[in-house]
Order: sequence, then structure tokens, then C-alpha cells
Amino acid sequence: MTAESKSDETQLVDVSTVVLSEEPVIAVGDSCSAKEEKVEDELPEKPKAVKEDVLMDSKPTEEEEGEEKEASSVEKELYPSLGSVLVQKSCSFREESNFLSDLKDNEKRALLELRVMLEEAILENKLLESAKEGDDMEVKGAVVDVTLWGVPLLPSRCVESTNVILLKFLRARDFKVDDAFNMLRTTIRWRKEHSIDTVVDEEDLGGGEVEATAYMGGTDRDGHPVCYNVFGLFQEDGLYQKIFGSEEKVDKFLRWRFQLIEKEIQKMNFNPGSVTSIVQVIDLKNAPGIFKKELRNAMKKAVGVLQDNYPEFVAKTIFINVPLWYCAVNTLLSPFLTKRTKSKFIFSRSANVTETLLRYIPAESIPRRYGGLRHPNECEGEFAAVKGGGGGVSEVIVKAGCTESIEIPVITVGMNVVWDLTVLGWDVNYKEEFVPDDDGSYTVIIQKGRKMAAHEEPIRNSFKNNEPGKIVLAVENNGFKKKKIFFRYKNNI
Repeated sequence: MTAESKSDETQLVDVSTVVLSEEPVIAVGDSCSAKEEKVEDELPEKPKAVKEDVLMDSKPTEEEEGEEKEASSVEKELYPSLGSVLVQKSCSFREESNFLSDLKDNEKRALLELRVMLEEAILENKLLESAKEGDDMEVKGAVVDVTLWGVPLLPSRCVESTNVILLKFLRARDFKVDDAFNMLRTTIRWRKEHSIDTVVDEEDLGGGEVEATAYMGGTDRDGHPVCYNVFGLFQEDGLYQKIFGSEEKVDKFLRWRFQLIEKEIQKMNFNPGSVTSIVQVIDLKNAPGIFKKELRNAMKKAVGVLQDNYPEFVAKTIFINVPLWYCAVNTLLSPFLTKRTKSKFIFSRSANVTETLLRYIPAESIPRRYGGLRHPNECEGEFAAVKGGGGGVSEVIVKAGCTESIEIPVITVGMNVVWDLTVLGWDVNYKEEFVPDDDGSYTVIIQKGRKMAAHEEPIRNSFKNNEPGKIVLAVENNGFKKKKIFFRYKNNI
């Protein structure tokens, strides 16, 4: 990202990004210089793996040493296999590690206390409410089988994914054990009262127009699934009334949103080091303003429920096409958000939506409407390592006043080559040609040269050859700033 575009982005949290991987899958020519130059990526460099957390600086007092010894003995007695949970770490820098070896001393103690508290509550049938006299062992046995998102909650079963779930609640409550336990208890009660465990099987919640307001698509640079939320669709009065016309309709819409996230959670592996959260992209272009009371109340309710019952399931939230009026809405919602939640917010203006998304999401996972290369019905890995050539997304810089010619070799006769290409900010001249290897053959014009406006959508085109040659995609930059090109192709033999 250039210095100019950075100034347009307001960000509440400094989240490091990863350089796009570049593989020399095609030949690239620079008309400005005969000498080949290595193009350096402009995106921020990916940070090195996070170092292990430093233990508490001050030496423990005799009293603290006694408490640690006591906790250690309790740990060994109650959870003899706790040490087996220590798995070789290989987790991401951006989120806190779920490996016990990476936890600070106070965090380990908090986790142990929560495990002890949860063990007692489950075995004594007090997790949801106080046990009544006369409760028999059959009832208690049923409670022992309590699970959350498919993970057994009884700590003494020594399932390593149990720690991952408990750490979510602890982090959401700043490692305050009592608060985390109450949050866990409230979540289980809420899920039971609203039959959330079966919501994934309900078929009458969404519908075409409704489902267009939020959808999953691709992953970010760290493997988090990305959920796109399109608030501008609520501007249409018919859809607005269909969703927010009554309290019952609002509840149905929110239940569909819970279903969407529950389906994604079902795919998650809660082992340490695994991806256990998603990225939210919220598009506020043409979104109804703050005077839509029904929408405002529904969003406030949704934020509260998601924050209270899905702790640490959102790695970051990226707001794009942010209008001025959103400052007022953000002020209204701010009191209902924890400091930790707000620290994950990233805001972007309309002028640099694509640049902002590219910092966190690869081009192949960004929808075309936002300047990426992803098509609505595209299969995962459709362009990756396909037979006959092509592969993932490549990146090229076209300097100011220069032309870059991207060459796609087409050796076998009868190949159907498909390619996607986009230029950040466009404002360039673009053309496509097929150049045969035989000097006696004529060049075929696939796309006449034309001026591409600043907000053009990415290009997808295809060509089937009748003789060996190469497809040449020419990007002419007559501006005063360099441009960044993203492209990919596949050969279908």
C-alpha cells in the first residue's frame, strides 16, 4: 500500500499483513527497460513468528510460591494428562496462542481455576442452576456429557480442545475467572433456551434476497473464513420490511445469522494452533442511515447476542465504504462493545476499499465487486495448480509512463485459456492479443485497446487457440504513479 492510500485509512488496531506470494508462472516484459528488474512487493512484510511470552518479571513471594505449589498439586491430581496438551506450537502471530506453553503464569492459573470450577459445576449438576435435593445420578450423568460446539466441557476428560474453548471465554473477560464462568454458563443457557444446537438444520430461515445480505467467501491471509455483510441491500424498502417489518421477522433474521455462523463453526477444528475465528467485512455503501429505528435496534440486539455468546469468534471486523453518518452509529453502539472488541475494528473509506482488503485478504478471496478476483460461484482452488499451466494470483508493478506486457504461453492447439486481471485504481489503457509463434501468421486481437476508468471491475476473459503462440495482456500506465496488477490464469486442455 502506498503512503498516499495509508493516509485515507483510519484503523483502531495495528494488524500486520503478509506479502503476496509471487511465483514466476509467466513472462513479464517492461517496455521502459531491457534489463529485468525484481519487483518488490509494496505490501507490509509478514512479521516473524511471535516469540514466547515472557513469564512474570517479579519473583514470586513465599505466599505466591505456596499457592503455585498447591495449584500444581491440584492440577496433577485432577488432570493427570494436562501436560499431554502441550503440542508443538505453530500458530499465527495475530491472535493469542492457545498452546499452554505460550500462556503467561497468571493466564495458566486462571485457566486452571476455571477448569476446577467447571469440573465441580458439571459433576454436581450446578452448571445451569443449583442442584436440588433428590437429584439422582442418572441426571448427573447426563449433565457430564455437556458439550459446546461439539467440544466436551468436562475438563477431567483431558480433551485439549476444551482448553481452547475455555480460553475464549477467559480472554473475553480479561482472564477474570468468575466473569468467564458466568459468561460460559449464560451461553449454555442461551443456547438451550433458543435451541441453537439444531439451528443448522432449519431450512426456512433465509431465502434469496435475505441470503444476499451476508455470505461466506474465501479466507484471509491467515486462513480465517471471511463473512461479507452487505448493508446497502437494506435500502430497498421491500426487503427492509421483509426483514425488519415486525419483531417476529427480526427474530427470524437474527436466527438465520446465528445459523450462518454456526455452520462455519461446525467446520472448525478446536485443537491448539487451528483457526477458530472468522473475519467480518461490513460494507456500508448505500446503507440506511441512523434514522432507521428498526435496523438500529436489530443491529444493537445482534451485536449484544454475538458478543455475549460467541466470544473470540471474530478475529477482526473490517468496515468498508464508511459514510460520515456512521460516526454517529458507532457512538451509539460503542457503550455496548467491550474494549477488546473495539480494538479489532478497521475502517476504510470508499476510495481505497480494495487496498484495505488486500492488506488482510488475498486477491483471489476478495469478491469482484470490491476489486478482487473471486467470482460468486467460484470453487475453492479453481485456479490453483491446474493441469496445463496457470495457478494462483501473481502480482506485477507497472511503473509510471510504462507498459507491462503479461505473456501467457499457449503451446498446445485447442487450449481454452481463462484469465482474470485487475489493476488497483485502474486509470490505464488495456488490450489483449494472441501472438502466434509462426511469424507468417497474423496476430489476433482479443480485446481492442481501451481506456479503463478508475473504478472498473476486474476483467475475466478466455481464448481458444488454433495454433501455438502466446496471449499478451498489455497494461499501459500514462499516469504519474506506479500501478499494481493482480492476475491469474488457467489452461483447460
